[in-house]
Amino acid sequence: MTLVDPAMSPGGGSPSGTEAEPDAGAAVTPPVCLPSPREPVAAEAAETAETAGSRFRWAGRLRRILPTPTGTPFTFVYGLVLLGTALFAELGDEATVNQLLRDSSTDAAHLADQPLVVLVASALWVAGGLYSLYGLFFAVVLSSLERRIGPARTAGVFLLGHVLATLATELPVAGAVAAGRLPEASLHRLDYGISFGVMASVGALSVLLRRPVGWALLGFAALLCAQDLIEFADPLASWGHPIALLTGMACGPFIRDRGGPGRVR
Repeated sequence: MTLVDPAMSPGGGSPSGTEAEPDAGAAVTPPVCLPSPREPVAAEAAETAETAGSRFRWAGRLRRILPTPTGTPFTFVYGLVLLGTALFAELGDEATVNQLLRDSSTDAAHLADQPLVVLVASALWVAGGLYSLYGLFFAVVLSSLERRIGPARTAGVFLLGHVLATLATELPVAGAVAAGRLPEASLHRLDYGISFGVMASVGALSVLLRRPVGWALLGFAALLCAQDLIEFADPLASWGHPIALLTGMACGPFIRDRGGPGRVR
């Protein structure tokens, strides 16, 4: 007895050697695409690369703001000196620190006796020490200025503002004492710090920067000067800061590059 498969019989299905055609009414299941095991790894790698790129951009921005040994040698070396004197003022013997500050003071008496020594020595200290905002302004402003005009001209702007503002505020004191309008003790007032040089650098940088950044920086400096004049806690410093700011702005035509408002290196 032979068994016959109905599907293979002539009347029961497709002929032998041909594929059965699908029913037009039957639902067709779409193919399922399984994720490749490499896709999570690639996504993770892309995310890591993006994070590294963001950190690299932030590092580059910090390098353009803060002083570096190769990019801003004057600001970097000078900043280390200021950091050292600020640490000594904070941690050193109080009597020794006070004596050094008195010897470095650019008061009228010292200017008449040894002007070059005290003009240099007074610029080696930060008034307020480690907690002074002028230390931060020094690092940011002078490094930005030095990248545009170089170390020699940056040092020139800083020293010019420091010297002119000091003389413009101390010499009238000497004249007032000689005329009897001020007591003789005014000749020995304590006067030191980098604020005049920093303010002159702010004035020079505000001239070099493009608008509106330059105007914003100049406006901020003008507000600081106005606050000093309103409070008038230290008359010499209150007048010295706007004098130094104008000195730095006056340096603009002499430090600006011919090719534009300033180069960034």
